[in-house]
Amino acid sequence: MKVFLSNQGNLRNFKSFTESIDLSHPDKLEITTHDKWVTVHPANLVLAAALAMKVGKDNTEITGKVPETGRYLDRMGLYELTKTSSPFIYRKKEEAGRFLPIKVIKDSQGQSRFITDMVPLLHLSEKNATVVKYIIGELVRNVLEHSFADDGAIVAAQYYKKTNRVSIGICDTGIGIWKSMWKYWRPKTDIDAIKLALTPGITGTTRREGGTSENAGAGLFFIKSIAKISRNYFVVYSGSAEYTLLKHDKRVKNKPRLYADPNRDPHSETNTSSDFQGTLVAVDISLDETPEFNDLLASIGEVYHQAIRERKKEKYRKPKFI
Repeated sequence: MKVFLSNQGNLRNFKSFTESIDLSHPDKLEITTHDKWVTVHPANLVLAAALAMKVGKDNTEITGKVPETGRYLDRMGLYELTKTSSPFIYRKKEEAGRFLPIKVIKDSQGQSRFITDMVPLLHLSEKNATVVKYIIGELVRNVLEHSFADDGAIVAAQYYKKTNRVSIGICDTGIGIWKSMWKYWRPKTDIDAIKLALTPGITGTTRREGGTSENAGAGLFFIKSIAKISRNYFVVYSGSAEYTLLKHDKRVKNKPRLYADPNRDPHSETNTSSDFQGTLVAVDISLDETPEFNDLLASIGEVYHQAIRERKKEKYRKPKFI
C-alpha cells in the first residue's frame, strides 16, 4: 500500500487524497511526502496510522525526502508507528490546548481519557463544550461497539488559533459502513450506506427508524450539522465511497439550513475511491459561538441529556426473575 502526504492536506481536498491512495499489496505500507512542504489534516494522519497498525510497524516505512515541515508527522506520533527513524531534532511544544497526537482507543477507559484530553482544544463555554464532547464521544463509542475493529479507534486533533478552529479525525479498520448497514437496510453501494448512516434515526443496530435508547442513529448527523452551521467541511470515507459536506458560503446572508436527507446538503461524493476496509470520519469546527451555533448545540444538548437519563435508567433497572 502507498500513501502520499501532499502540501494540500485539508478536507476540501480529501477526495483527491482518497483517490490517490494505493491499497494494493496489503501486507506492507509505504508513506511518502511532498519534498518541499507538508500540510496534513488529522484525517490524513489517522488514516495513515490505521493502515500502519494494520500491517504492523516492521512493514511500514516513511521513504523519500521529507521536508522540515514533516516534523509535524513526528510530533503527532506517525513515525512511532513505522520502522523509519525520525530525522528531526527540535524542541517539542506542549500538547495541551494545541493538538492531540495520534491515540489508539480500545475501551471505555481510553474513550474517557480521550474526551478529557480534548477539553483544552475546545475553546468554548462549558455548556457548549459538553455537547461537542458528547458527540465526539458517541462517534468513538460507535467504533468500539459496532465496527469490530481489532485496533479500536485511531484519533487525532489539532487546534488552529488563527482561525479559532479545531480539526478532528477518527478512523478504524473494521467492517465498514456498508457491512454495518447491510443486515437491516440492504444498501446497494458504499455511498448509499454512508448516506443512510448520515440520516438521523437510522442505525445499523435495528430496522426501526429512530433507533434504540442506546443508539439513536444521530451521531454523524449531529457532527455534520455542527460543521454546516459553523460553515466548515465534514467527511465520511468507507469502502470505495467518500462524502464531503461543502463549506457554506459566508457571503450568503441566509444562515445554513439543516436537512435530514444528506442529498439536500451541498456536497461532493464519489463511489470510486480506493476501497478502504474501515471507516473514517473527519470534521473542521469553527469555535466562534454565534447565535446559530449556540442554538444548535442547545438543541443537541436536549438530546444528550435525554440519552444520559435513558442510560441511567437502564443501568439501575433491576432484573426481574420469574
